[in-house]
Amino acid sequence: MPPGPRSRSLKTLEAKLVRCGACERLVEWREQVARDKRASYASEDYWGRPVPGFGDPAAKVLIVGLAPAAHGANRTGRMFTGDRSGDWLFRALHETGLANQASATARGDGLELRGAWVTSIVKCAPPDNKPTTVERDQCISWAIDELRLLPTASVVVALGGFGWDGALRVLAAHGHKLPRKPKFAHGAEVQIGTYTLLGSFHPSQQNTFTKRLTRPMLREVFARAAKLARARS
Repeated sequence: MPPGPRSRSLKTLEAKLVRCGACERLVEWREQVARDKRASYASEDYWGRPVPGFGDPAAKVLIVGLAPAAHGANRTGRMFTGDRSGDWLFRALHETGLANQASATARGDGLELRGAWVTSIVKCAPPDNKPTTVERDQCISWAIDELRLLPTASVVVALGGFGWDGALRVLAAHGHKLPRKPKFAHGAEVQIGTYTLLGSFHPSQQNTFTKRLTRPMLREVFARAAKLARARS
C-alpha cells in the first residue's frame, strides 16, 4: 500500500491533490468529460481535476464514497455536489444535524457540514464509474493522509462496497486491523481500533430508483453516526 503524501494541513493536501496526474486513464477521461460536457451543462465551466474532500476540519464523522461523478463533482469541483446521489446524501445529513442545508448545487451555495467530512477513495471521475484496482491503489494514499489530518474523526461511514473496502484499507494503513475482513452490508457496524465503521448502500440512482436504498434507510445510518459522534464528544 502506498504511503500518504504526508501533508501538514488539509489545505496543503488539497493544493497537491488538484495537481495530480498520476493515472493516465483517469486524467484523459476527466478532461474529456470537461471538454465535451453534457448538453444541459454546456454553458458551465467544468472542474475537470481531482476532487478534494470537504467539510468540517473538526469532523467526528468521515463519509467515504467511491469517486467523483463525471457530471457531478467533476463538473462542480465539490464531492457529491450537483448530482442525484448528492441530493440524497445531503438531505440525510441535514435531517440528522450534520449539514446546515439539504441541497448542494455548486461551490459557494452556502452548504456547510457540521462535524462531518466527505471524501472518496478515488479522487478523479472514472469511466463508467469503475476505477481499476491499480487506480484505487495509486490514489488511496490521499485518503490515508486525509484521515491523519482529521484527528477528531472517530466514525467512518462507507457508501457502498467499494467505499467499505477502501475505508478498511485506509484504517489498516493507520494500524487499525481486524483478524478477518468484515463483510459489507447496509447498516453494518464494526469497531476497528478507535474507529466505528458503518456501512450504507451507495445513494446511486441504481439503488434509489430500485428502492434498494430508501430515504429512511439512509437517514438511519447517519442518525447512528451522529449519535456515536455525540457520545464521544
